[in-house]
Amino acid sequence: MDKSQLLKRLDEGWNALQEASAGLSASEMMEPGVNGAWSVKDIIAHVTSWEGEALKYLPLILDGKRPPRYSVAYGGIDAFNAKINEQTRKLSLDEVLRQRDETHHALIDFIQDAPEEQFTRETPFRHRLRLDTYRHYPEHTATILKWRCLNSEAPL
Repeated sequence: MDKSQLLKRLDEGWNALQEASAGLSASEMMEPGVNGAWSVKDIIAHVTSWEGEALKYLPLILDGKRPPRYSVAYGGIDAFNAKINEQTRKLSLDEVLRQRDETHHALIDFIQDAPEEQFTRETPFRHRLRLDTYRHYPEHTATILKWRCLNSEAPL
């Protein structure tokens, strides 16, 4: 895989995730129960937080350093997710959507400027990017689509 192929894969997953929530009203976006107590807004904030983590740690990885382990820094991934959810629940839907767009654009810009050799073989950079983006998006796309299918008031 090269950079352009990775960007295409990332874009396809991103677009599918965006399409999963397209057409929902603000109240539908904020309705709990999509994934446990999470709403679509919470899922968007969650995905944004992981893209933000990629932006935070990919430069460190490029410098040959290792990011801190979530088990040590936060007590695990679930604890990190809970902490971020607690912080982002206070944000308005507009703020969550603005952060989503800004973070995603910043990540794409960063990837476009990253060295090509990070994409042509399995590297810690590519591994981290995969986990925080195009392997992460489909999980939440499927969750939103399933909820929409089960919720007749949130048509596809």
